[in-house]
Amino acid sequence: MKQPHGFFYRNGLTITFMVLLIVFLSAQAYTGWIEYNKELKEDHESTITLLTYLSSPHFMEATFENWESEFLQMGLYVILTVKLRQKGSAESKSLDEKEEVDREPQPHAKAPWAVKKGGFILNLYKYSLSIAFILLFLGSFILHFKGSMMEYNTEQAGKGAPLESASEYFTNTKFWFESFQNWQSEFLSVAAIVFLSIYLRQYGSPESKPVDAPDDETG
Repeated sequence: MKQPHGFFYRNGLTITFMVLLIVFLSAQAYTGWIEYNKELKEDHESTITLLTYLSSPHFMEATFENWESEFLQMGLYVILTVKLRQKGSAESKSLDEKEEVDREPQPHAKAPWAVKKGGFILNLYKYSLSIAFILLFLGSFILHFKGSMMEYNTEQAGKGAPLESASEYFTNTKFWFESFQNWQSEFLSVAAIVFLSIYLRQYGSPESKPVDAPDDETG
């Protein structure tokens, strides 16, 4: 009789990445707090506690400018792989044949609730993954913008320079530099996995083709 898998076996990938997120986000918060307090001391200002730092524009800006680029990358990847192809890549659909993900959903006993419901709910559910990533990107973009603007205006106030409104800061090159330096790196990483999976292999990974698959085999 087949033994049921344990909770970690069934959810190990998500659990591992969430643990890594917590570890490295905590490390970012701690090192960012130390660095920020160094800057405050250099400016002869009072240092702040770690708890205060977690709600500061400095932490908000640093965190969400990275999250923003990640969600943009994944959202565009999900959307563009619907129509675009790369011959030989494990990350691409077949060049000619229809795949399981292309068939119209049919209600059955184990189908998600939205499939059984049909109509508008089903149409929304069919694109729910890309919608979720777009919403996560927009939320992160707004929070990055807010944190960056507040941090910028704090620096401006310290120098006795004019502050900027939201509409003014939206055209500030500082904000867009923060975004673009992250966006380009995300697209580089996607291009790398798409291209390298044509010629390179990782035994046992679903992100790779079988080790003995020919280089021109797609998907």
